[in-house]
This record gives sequence, C-alpha cells and structure tokens, in this order.
Amino acid sequence: MIAAQLRFEGVSAGYGRATVLRDIDLEIPPASVVALLGSNGAGKTTLLRVASGLMRTGAGRVLVGDRDVTRDAPSARRRHGVCLIPEGRGIFRSLTVRENLLLQIPPWEKDTSLDTALDMFPALRTRLHDTAGRLSGGQQQMVALSRAFFGSPSLVMLDEVSMGLAPIVVDEIFAALRTLAARGTALLIVEQYVNRALAVADKVYMIGHGRITFQGSAADLDQTEVMRHYLSHDLTTDHRPA
Repeated sequence: MIAAQLRFEGVSAGYGRATVLRDIDLEIPPASVVALLGSNGAGKTTLLRVASGLMRTGAGRVLVGDRDVTRDAPSARRRHGVCLIPEGRGIFRSLTVRENLLLQIPPWEKDTSLDTALDMFPALRTRLHDTAGRLSGGQQQMVALSRAFFGSPSLVMLDEVSMGLAPIVVDEIFAALRTLAARGTALLIVEQYVNRALAVADKVYMIGHGRITFQGSAADLDQTEVMRHYLSHDLTTDHRPA
C-alpha cells in the first residue's frame, strides 16, 4: 500500500488555551488534489500551519509519506517535500524579484535555474530587477507561487492564492496549479472560489469549528448544496461564464 503524501492522525492544535483543531484525521494521497473548504475561522489556515511545521500539535501525529514529522521544523519538512504558499503572498517587498526567487530555491538545490519558474510565469522575466513591492498584486502572487516550482516538492499547500486578484490573473494561477498537478505534485488547496477548487480537486474535506465535517469525492458534490449546507455566507463563488 502506498503511503499518503500527508496524513493527520487525531491532530489537535491551537493558540495558547484556545483549541482550534480538534481530533483531525486527514489524508492527502500522492499525486492528488484535495480541497479544504470551510467558513472563515473554521481552522483551515491553522491546519496548513500545522502541516508545514509552523505550529506544533497539541495531540496526534503528522506524517509525510512513512515519516513521522510531528516534531520536525519547517525546514526539515521542506526537505521532505512539503511546500506552503501562505495567504498574503509572503514575499520580501523591498528585495528585487530575482532576489526573491533566489531565496526560494532550497539550499540543497542551489544550482537550480530561475527558468523553472520563469517559464511558468513569463511576465516576471522583464521584472527581475524591479523591487517586488512595485509589482501588481497578481505578479506578486506569481513570485510567491514560484516557490512551488523549486526543489521538486511532493506536496504544495496553498492558502487563498486567488484572494484580491483580477479574474484573468486567477486564470493564470489555476493554470499553474494544473501544471503542478499534471507533474504528479499533490496539492492541498484552501480557496475562496469554491467552484474553482472543486473543478480541480479529486477529494474534498470540509471543516467547521475545528472538526472535519465531511470528506468525499469532489465529483460527487453539488456546489449549491456545498454552499448551502457547509459554507457560511462569507465565502464567495466565481460567477463568470465558464
């Protein structure tokens, strides 16, 4: 049996005395796309932070493949193939685009060419010597997402990568995600555009009040029912024509 790319076993976590995640069981199969859906404050970002090592578990285990990484630091999990693209882009605005990209290349792969990302986001080629803070929001997100194309990660986790972006840029971002998936990279997607997430996902987990409330195939879900029964009104859908 092939080990899951990421697995949570009875994971609980929180901030101080406040418990956010409660007894979470979750599995991301290799080379799969999984959407994690839930209302604001449900625990989605906390789950990604625990998976990446930015937060410690209060209980339970986190496994990457066959390896127990529960106590591993973020750098160690990165070496084991885990890559997080955080909400808010997470770039160095005062550094140039080139400097940002170089910082994203893992230390063990310093000979990697920037072309790995620039071929995916050609708009960045002419901006390499510009400071990242001068880029448009969409171009800044491309810089952030470039991390997923360095170091050959086996799992990329994405936290609201389309937030605040124009629809045409969202199209480019999701095209990049489809490319990653086609290469066999597992994806765990937290996304405000529910129908976008469902369109690329193989499997869906829904989380509410820190607990998994649903898991199943994305193909078997009706988006209207998802919105009505599982998601709060503050999540949005993309109403543009297909």
